[in-house]
Amino acid sequence: MAETIESTMAHGKAEMDKTIDHLRAELIKIRAGKASPSMLSGIMVEYYGNPTPLTQVANLGTPDSRTISIQPWEKSMLGPIEKSIFEANLGLTPMNDGEFVRITIPPLTEERRKQMVKHAKSLCEDAKVSLRSSRHKMIDFIKTEVKDGYPEDAGKKREVEVQDMVTNYGKNIDQILQAKEKDIMTV
Repeated sequence: MAETIESTMAHGKAEMDKTIDHLRAELIKIRAGKASPSMLSGIMVEYYGNPTPLTQVANLGTPDSRTISIQPWEKSMLGPIEKSIFEANLGLTPMNDGEFVRITIPPLTEERRKQMVKHAKSLCEDAKVSLRSSRHKMIDFIKTEVKDGYPEDAGKKREVEVQDMVTNYGKNIDQILQAKEKDIMTV
């Protein structure tokens, strides 16, 4: 029985690690006034009838801190790339000059910065909900194992371990949010 609890604990920890990784990936997409190719991660472009990641049909670069340049490997891809960026609804306006698609990142207003912080907080809260869900699954499993004969005191000890794990991951999320908030609000 201890092995099944061990594997459940390991699985729960892996789920929590994935939650943190997902949160970091989502927060990278929130721009803080600086151009970054990662802002366009997740954008899919129609390429010969198949949705394809933007990075697989073009080179992305940042010639300066306010511009992202996208150079498609085929000129015929300029239009679909431009369309995909518009459809992604990122608040960015691509400009097609026949060779490149350029995106100029406008300076952020105070109001927009506050909206971005609010969005970041929402993403962090979603991550904490995911942590609590993982905790719930693990504790339910431990309680089931205790009913099936696992020692009760060992089960209580495991429940405390699970709660400590969730608390530590929650603190990690708070630190990530604090850093992102500082990044967004720095002019």
